[in-house]
Amino acid sequence: MKPLNLFYEEPDPDRWFPGDRHPRRAIRNLVRRNPRISGQKRVFLNLKIGLDRLGIPYRENDYRYIRNHPDEVACIIGKPNVLETIPWQNPILFGASIFSHPCDEPPGFQDFPIRRILVPGDWVVEMWKPYYGDRVHPWPVGIDTDQWQPHPDQPKTIDFLLYDKVRWEHEHYTTELIDPIRAELNRRGLTFAELRYGQYEERDFHALLHQCKAMIFLCEHETQGIAYQQALACNVPILAWDRGGAWRDPNFYPQREQFAPVSSVPYWDRHCGLKFPAFGEFPQVLEDFQDKRQNGLFSPRDYILEHLTLERCAQQYLAHVEAVQGETAHG
Repeated sequence: MKPLNLFYEEPDPDRWFPGDRHPRRAIRNLVRRNPRISGQKRVFLNLKIGLDRLGIPYRENDYRYIRNHPDEVACIIGKPNVLETIPWQNPILFGASIFSHPCDEPPGFQDFPIRRILVPGDWVVEMWKPYYGDRVHPWPVGIDTDQWQPHPDQPKTIDFLLYDKVRWEHEHYTTELIDPIRAELNRRGLTFAELRYGQYEERDFHALLHQCKAMIFLCEHETQGIAYQQALACNVPILAWDRGGAWRDPNFYPQREQFAPVSSVPYWDRHCGLKFPAFGEFPQVLEDFQDKRQNGLFSPRDYILEHLTLERCAQQYLAHVEAVQGETAHG
């Protein structure tokens, strides 16, 4: 088969004078020896690894080639700034590193030859469909189950990893949710470690997953949720705060969008763990969770192996590319 034409670039505009992004990037690379990888870039990197494992060839950011072959599909994983790089004539498969909401679409977005839009999960599809109709499809990126796997010989010495990804009103939720959870764990004599999103190195997360028996995942909503899925791949069951309700991103809610329902764990089944909507339900759900975990009723890695491997998700991506090719060929 022909190589896929993949495009992904982080936004990096000039700041003080034309062309200054190049020396600024070089300085960043020197200073940040181990820069954090954003969730959106992880989508691009994991897709490439999945394609490599399937033996599917691809070009990366080859703008000269794509301009000379306007009949071939341009796979713009993201971000939207890539749309501004050349005058696109190719049929475009856009996503899943998309902008947050259709009301924030880039200028002229509707004029680009975008045939399909990939978003990370089903609830996002429902939020986007009123704007873009049947062009919107769900596609999750795969999890590297070789990198994220259990170490059965390493003893689990910590009961829970408390993973704090509360984005907004953090002070409020510290009082109403996080502190009460800490107190309940202490009351029961359960040990726990803590990580806060954006304030740790990936290797620290990786190490703690091999020390902790389970994870408590706190987040208002997730479009996919790569971090909690990495935990599942390590066979760490999760007790997830899944409050549901409206999408409360303060940049949009309630003036610009009042979509519901959302989920904090959009990829999930009974093998993964248990969920609770608010702290009031937490003590009882915690008790049920501990009973099920101790009786071996969770098998979270099996869920990832069945639904979210790198190879499976890369194959699904290829199917979207082929669908765009077919739709274009038939007008």
